[in-house]
Amino acid sequence: MDNSGNPQDSVVPPVEGVAGGGTAYGWNDNCSQSSGPLNGSINPTEIPTADLVHVWCMPSTANVGPQEMPRPLEPINLLAARNERESVQIALRPKVSWSSSSTAGVVQVQCSDLCSASGDRLVVGQSLMLRRVVPMLGVPDALVPLDLPVCQISLIPGETTAVWVSIDAPYAQPPGLYEGEIIITSKADTELSSQCLGKGEKHRLFMELRNCLDNVEPIEGKPLHEVVERAKSTATTLRRVIFSPLFSEFFSDNGPIDMMDEDAISNLSVRVKLSLTVWDFILPATPSLPAVIGISDTVIEDRFGVRHGSDEWYEALDQHFKWLLQYRISPFFCRWGESMRVLTYTCPWPADHPKSDEYFSDPRLAAYAVPYSPVLSSNDGAKDYVRKEIELLRTKAHWKKAYFYLWDEPLNMEHYSSVRNMASELHAYAPDARVLTTYYCGPSDAPLGPTPFESFVKVPKFLRPHTQIYCTSEWVLGNREDLVKDIVTELQPENGEVICVESFWLLLWKTCVYYYPIMTADDFWN
Repeated sequence: MDNSGNPQDSVVPPVEGVAGGGTAYGWNDNCSQSSGPLNGSINPTEIPTADLVHVWCMPSTANVGPQEMPRPLEPINLLAARNERESVQIALRPKVSWSSSSTAGVVQVQCSDLCSASGDRLVVGQSLMLRRVVPMLGVPDALVPLDLPVCQISLIPGETTAVWVSIDAPYAQPPGLYEGEIIITSKADTELSSQCLGKGEKHRLFMELRNCLDNVEPIEGKPLHEVVERAKSTATTLRRVIFSPLFSEFFSDNGPIDMMDEDAISNLSVRVKLSLTVWDFILPATPSLPAVIGISDTVIEDRFGVRHGSDEWYEALDQHFKWLLQYRISPFFCRWGESMRVLTYTCPWPADHPKSDEYFSDPRLAAYAVPYSPVLSSNDGAKDYVRKEIELLRTKAHWKKAYFYLWDEPLNMEHYSSVRNMASELHAYAPDARVLTTYYCGPSDAPLGPTPFESFVKVPKFLRPHTQIYCTSEWVLGNREDLVKDIVTELQPENGEVICVESFWLLLWKTCVYYYPIMTADDFWN
């Protein structure tokens, strides 16, 4: 049966290709049609999944909400350089309910490795990952990892569910066309109950398998007859576990069934064809446009229940750092003081700690924040601490990545004077130090211009030479692109000045996040 499409109740426009994004979609008129309306009790093991569930694909740039309407199912064709990630979404929407519970039903999602004609692979669980798109405050946002290579998803009546598919082309991946598929199969309640383990059953299996391990591990130096007896006993236990009804779905008369071949027997599944063309060039590890994200360390402490400065605290920060870095985002941690003064740092360890070089030398890190005062309590004074940190960091090749973020959006002359004083101190230690200042207006008690925008535009002149990276919020501009030119003309790129834009803020695992892509004036204008 050809499951290349879905019956549609309404006509929706085609999904256009994403320019430069390496994703291709088209309009396909050859959509398979359902066999007709379904009445009475529904057995999903006897009915094509295409008759029960709408399945279609959407680009990674789309917000696929619960009310997203179905479209025709197209094969997915992605393009990627080596050392690049491409993503796409698979949307699922039930046509009918076949479950006895409050859900419409459950579908099983399976995915295969992507293989090239020469035998090279992009392996599921390594290069290919699946995540479920979960709404946050009504907006599709969080990506929750799914089990691989097989997972099950409950569908809600009248709502669309999205699965986020990501493919990483490793640095050394041979170029070529890689093809595979994602198989979606509706499941019956009885199948689900047989596949779900209760706590008692899990404990029984755990004890039997652990006994096997205990039986075979201490065999070195044992007499041959004892080793043979232990091996026989272990084999008996393993055979009893493997051939139990729990795993009966993986066996046929000819032995175990490959998980990706299981549904080929019925032809009832929807098979989404997936291909990725890997180009013969490599994206550099260091992003050409630095993007930094700030994470509140106090929120991490509350969220994970760790004490500031404890081993668990360092571990939590390290996990956040590594997690964000894999997405080409340069993280920093922050802690607010009075009047929005902010302590920012990318590495919680001091500059003379081995971890410092490990963090700052990572080629994926495009920029790092240096703290103005000790991250943890120190016997040295703050000024002495900063001077020593700068002296050591300036001897490193990665110093060119460093910046200081001292104050979050100063509001009045007192705030601006504090920024200027701190920056002067830093530049006394290192004339080439870069200071980042965020702002959305000039000082309220001493306007720099007759109108708020004119005052805003003159902030760089007011902060010069104490700030090198000027960061403003995109909402200041609204849709007035003509205002960009006024801002850019105030910059002096010949003196190393750049501008960055605070694109958004969001909640990540209940963690405050600020996002600043740092760019030159030309980048900003273009």
